[in-house]
Amino acid sequence: IRDIIKKIESDGWYQVTMTGSHRQYKHPAKQGRVTIAGHPNHDLAPGTLNSVLKQARLKKTEVK
Repeated sequence: IRDIIKKIESDGWYQVTMTGSHRQYKHPAKQGRVTIAGHPNHDLAPGTLNSVLKQARLKKTEVK
């Protein structure tokens, strides 16, 4: 999870709220929010990773 957070923050997303382990990010130019659930040192399930990338409008090749 830590890697995907770094990736979306480097794309311009910034955290606006956090409730429990759910973080929400906004972008100054892109519409919508990105929600990332889980603790930073846990792994993201493949489906969750795809959902986060889709919300952030990033390609899977842009993330290691």
